[in-house]
Amino acid sequence: MYNYINLDPAKCDFIMVAESSELGDNERLMLDIEEHPIVLLRIAGKLYAIADKCSHDGNMLGDGNLDGYDIECPRHGSYFDVRTGQVKGLPAAVDIPAYPVREVNGWIEVGIPKDT
Repeated sequence: MYNYINLDPAKCDFIMVAESSELGDNERLMLDIEEHPIVLLRIAGKLYAIADKCSHDGNMLGDGNLDGYDIECPRHGSYFDVRTGQVKGLPAAVDIPAYPVREVNGWIEVGIPKDT
């Protein structure tokens, strides 16, 4: 899996996904962008986007509990850092993708790497 958050923006297609006002602090949206299941979160005023798929068994993460910047897989309890996609707790052992996010003219955009 890849952490795309530091990828050159020119290597991403940024997809407009929601108006900025639609996502308040400590809220999340589940999205499907070009066959990429993604959970978009706003925590402490900052936006994050990670794969909405646990690397352990493919279960959706979007409904998992948040503990700071960690989201818990509701099925088996693995934790992932929403800032980087890094796995933080077993049984998962592989990181999940984290995507670049930006706000432009009142819209939230998620960057999908052009080569995926």
